[in-house]
Amino acid sequence: MPRPAVNVAVRAARAAGQIILRYMNRLEGLAVVEKQRMDFASEVDRAAEAEIIRELKRAFPAHAILAEESGAQGKGKHVWVIDPLDGTHNYLRGFPHFCVSIGMLENGEPMHAVVYDPLRDELFTASRGDGAYLNDRRIRVSPRTELGGALLATGFPYRQRAHLNPQLDMTRALLADAEDIRRTGSAALDLAYVANGRLDGYFEIGLKPWDMAAGCLLVREAGGRYCDFVGRDGIPDTGNLVAGGLKVVEGMVKAIAPQLTPALSR
Repeated sequence: MPRPAVNVAVRAARAAGQIILRYMNRLEGLAVVEKQRMDFASEVDRAAEAEIIRELKRAFPAHAILAEESGAQGKGKHVWVIDPLDGTHNYLRGFPHFCVSIGMLENGEPMHAVVYDPLRDELFTASRGDGAYLNDRRIRVSPRTELGGALLATGFPYRQRAHLNPQLDMTRALLADAEDIRRTGSAALDLAYVANGRLDGYFEIGLKPWDMAAGCLLVREAGGRYCDFVGRDGIPDTGNLVAGGLKVVEGMVKAIAPQLTPALSR
């Protein structure tokens, strides 16, 4: 049975998903702001986030919040980390790949996770020690035992273009063995796909906490691993993330090591 905290987060994610779907046929009329260069938020992001926070605060008024649009609210050992619409660029263009991501940290460690794809009605959930699930069906990372033949995913973040050359070098090095690399535009959904075995591994530079909190727990509870670019386990403060099956992550870290600059090795 899902933990009570997951049930609350599922209710919040589904409510946000309804808002996201409701606006899909009115994309041309949405109010959109550019927070910084090539970083957009719409009224849908804000409305979905407000609904999530409302649901979480109703059940857990003492818990802190860290949300992409409204920032930090409160302090304490329990923090809900929220991305109300991961894949905003996709959504605004009508590209059908985006999700709601809600994770709960306890003393900085991920304890509960919900990633919800409202278009496909796919609900990924996990609690620490309880395993990972897709619509109540237990999921596992892919059984692949090496980087050879792996299907990977990545992103080329607009905030990290200073690292574009080393990332392209990393991509080239990985493709020496991997089958292919996808770039979908939603880190949280990519991590959920790693947990479900649709992808064998994932890497990206400069992710934010709300991009990783839920997805990383899904990967771990599905039998996988996440670490930084030099192989240090845990959610990286730098946001430079590698995730996947145990042996795939090992191969990815080894392949990208010669391409790392001092800034990416921190």
